[in-house]
Amino acid sequence: MIDSHAHLDFPDFDEDREQVIYRAKQAGIAAIINVGADLESSRKSIKLAEQHPIIYASVGVHPHDAKTLDDTALAEIEQMSRHPRVVAIGEIGLDYHWDLSPRDKQREAFERQLTLAKYLDLPVIVHDRDAHDDIMTILGERANIQGGLRGVLHCFSGDATMAHRALDFGMHIAVGGPVTFRNARHLPDVVRQVPLSRLLLETDCPYLAPQPYRGKRNEPAYVVLVAQKIAELKNISVAEVQEATSHSVRELFGIETKETVGR
Repeated sequence: MIDSHAHLDFPDFDEDREQVIYRAKQAGIAAIINVGADLESSRKSIKLAEQHPIIYASVGVHPHDAKTLDDTALAEIEQMSRHPRVVAIGEIGLDYHWDLSPRDKQREAFERQLTLAKYLDLPVIVHDRDAHDDIMTILGERANIQGGLRGVLHCFSGDATMAHRALDFGMHIAVGGPVTFRNARHLPDVVRQVPLSRLLLETDCPYLAPQPYRGKRNEPAYVVLVAQKIAELKNISVAEVQEATSHSVRELFGIETKETVGR
């Protein structure tokens, strides 16, 4: 399986990062995409990808830090994106829950990084929290102009109608620990309706650990629990989920997964 969204560079893993990566391999995780959230974490993601064949990197500025995205920062993202271990621009998007950057700055940063991703022919990893309308408006406009998008709505929190619109734009839907929560609202229905070929597995670790680890630190090995829940909801085997979602990640991000347990 592949964890399409992790933050192993975060301080939460400073004490046991190597053990966490080892446990992921032992759990059958073939690849991990470590996702940048600002310039510093993007640099760290690349460093991790250089050190571990199982890890690939994305680079970008999260909406929390959108106010920092000036021309110099954007130029550095472009430079980092040319590293051979970088497979996407992200995570980028809008976060109207915390509003740590002004909303106009968030939208501007999102648009500029979408433009960069198109120029570089890289997929995007999109963060959306309490900003569904603006996210879908911007993505819809881009899809119309570009003839479709390449990317993923990570930690999807919309309903099935929104999911189908995102699919029409060319996006994938990533599902993590919340699908296993007893109080999950729309996600089970989304998983049932979205074609398996357009679903990705993720942890968003260290956040959003699945049951029975909810409230504790998440890690890539736990993506197996997400796959099991998706298999249950779709009434198919875990092997089918593994094969389809891993194929989708490889196709979307252009990665090879040579790392296997025991190698």
